[in-house]
Amino acid sequence: MKYFLCVLGMVMIIEGLPYFAVPEKMKTWVKKIIELPDGILRKFGFVLMLFGLLLVYLGRR
Repeated sequence: MKYFLCVLGMVMIIEGLPYFAVPEKMKTWVKKIIELPDGILRKFGFVLMLFGLLLVYLGRR
């Protein structure tokens, strides 16, 4: 559980960094993301999950 909380904290740091560093650009990006069709967002999310799974596999190996 300690390892999970550490990983979760790191994810939050990485996710929050762009909002802290360049908030005006993030607003523009969010507006563009809202306009994307659902299918493209699903494909992008799937690719990110596969990449994350690969990173976990390589890290635990």
